[in-house]
Amino acid sequence: MNDRCFGTPCRVESAYAQDHNLLFGERIYKVDALLCLHETLAGVIIEAASLCQKRYGLNMVLYDGLRTVEAQMRMIETKRVKDHPHWLEEPRLLSPPGAGGHPRGMAVDVGLETPEGILVDMGTPFDFLAEDAGPKTNPAHRGYKRHHQDIIQNREKLDSVMLGAAEKLGVPLLALPEEWWDFRLPASYYQQYMPLSEREVPERLRLLDTV
Repeated sequence: MNDRCFGTPCRVESAYAQDHNLLFGERIYKVDALLCLHETLAGVIIEAASLCQKRYGLNMVLYDGLRTVEAQMRMIETKRVKDHPHWLEEPRLLSPPGAGGHPRGMAVDVGLETPEGILVDMGTPFDFLAEDAGPKTNPAHRGYKRHHQDIIQNREKLDSVMLGAAEKLGVPLLALPEEWWDFRLPASYYQQYMPLSEREVPERLRLLDTV
């Protein structure tokens, strides 16, 4: 998907192609990396973006989709992850290379913004990882109860358009409990496919400068 999202009201902001992303503090992808999704999930995004604008007058922001195995490897080799090894322990906040929906293009990280480009308050920034991933102490968790009602309603808007679009299209979609921004096809679906490496995607869709 490119910045136009096939003409739908959403914007691509490839988080890991930026030098100062919140999670890793360093650039992971090449600066002109494209955001790629499996066609089933891309269809959900297109439907959800249209629904979001019609229902709430808001646009969607897409932060990440496909993460190749090599990109995942680069992520876990960053200083920030090495300083937080528990992120790789169960319950994991980061998947090991080849695991999960992202290396198959079957997970997407999304947020909301106004037509003027102002991000909608979701209680935490995208990619906020708490020291404890549980719902009592992790403000990014969907089960966290201490947010202001406006934030809860904003999250409900995002959930409603994503899950509503998936239901309309007959697509099973999981809202990851620990991260309000993460939506993915269930493991029973994505495990039917092998994770993708940089060499297995067309050159223009590769995420890294070098492999």
